[in-house]
Amino acid sequence: MNANPTPIAHVGALLREWRSARRLSQMDLALDAGLSTRHLSCIETGKAQPSRDILARIADTLEMTLRDRNALLVAAGYAPRYTESALANPELAPMRRAIEAMLKQQEPYPAFLMNRHWDIVMANDAAIRMNRWLLGGRDSPHRNMLRHAFDPQDLRAALVNWEEIAGHLLAHLHKLVATTPNDAKARALLDEVLAYPGVPEKWRQRDLRAVPAPLLETVFERDGQRVAFFSTITTFGTPRDVTLEELHIESCFPAGEASAAFCRDLAASRSGQEC
Repeated sequence: MNANPTPIAHVGALLREWRSARRLSQMDLALDAGLSTRHLSCIETGKAQPSRDILARIADTLEMTLRDRNALLVAAGYAPRYTESALANPELAPMRRAIEAMLKQQEPYPAFLMNRHWDIVMANDAAIRMNRWLLGGRDSPHRNMLRHAFDPQDLRAALVNWEEIAGHLLAHLHKLVATTPNDAKARALLDEVLAYPGVPEKWRQRDLRAVPAPLLETVFERDGQRVAFFSTITTFGTPRDVTLEELHIESCFPAGEASAAFCRDLAASRSGQEC
C-alpha cells in the first residue's frame, strides 16, 4: 500500500497550512479568491481537483512566493510554472552584471546581495574590508547575516547596539517562519540563532505588537573607533524566476561624516597595501 498522499489530498493539506499561517478562515479565503466556500472546502478535503487558474487565484490571495506557487502546483499534480536558475547561468548574465554594477557603485560603503534566508550571495570590496577590520584582520566563518549578528565570535562582539539589531533581524525571521509554513530552512535557522548564548527568552516568541523603527542605525566599535550605518533594501520587481524573487541588495550608508571618512580612509589604506 502506498502511504504517500494523492495529489488531490496533498494540495488540500497544503492549502490548509497556508490558510492557517495567514490567519484566514475558509470564508475569508474563498471570498478574496472569488470562490464559493463549498468549493474551497471540497478542495481542502480532497473531494475536488482545483484547476491551475483556481490555484493561481488562491496563491495571489495568500501572497505566496514563486517557490511556494510551484510547490502548490506540484502538490496538485501539475508541472511547476516558474523556473529557478542559478545566478551564474547564462540566462541570468544580464541581471548578474547589473547586480555587480550596483554593488560596485556603493563603494566605499558596504553592500551585500542576500537571499531570503540572509545567506550572503555576493558582497562588494567595501563589505569585505569592513568585516575584516571589525574582526581584527580575520575572515568570518559565516556567510549568513544572521549568524554574523548572533555569533559572539563574529560581528556581534563589535556591534554596539546588538540587542536592537539582533531583535530587528529576528523579527523578520519569525515572520518568514510564520508566513511560509513549509520553509524548513527558515525554521532550522531560527532554532540555530535562538540557541546562541545571551539571546533573551522573550525572543523565542514572535512579538506581533512590535512596531519597527522608521530608521535603524547599526553601530560598530573597535579599538575606540565607532562606525555607524543605516541600510536600504533593493528587490527585483515583477520577477519571473524563483532565484531573482528571493534576492535583495542591502546597501549600507554612513550615518554621519565621521563614518563616511572612515570608510574612505579604509578603502585608501587597503588600496595602498595592494600596490
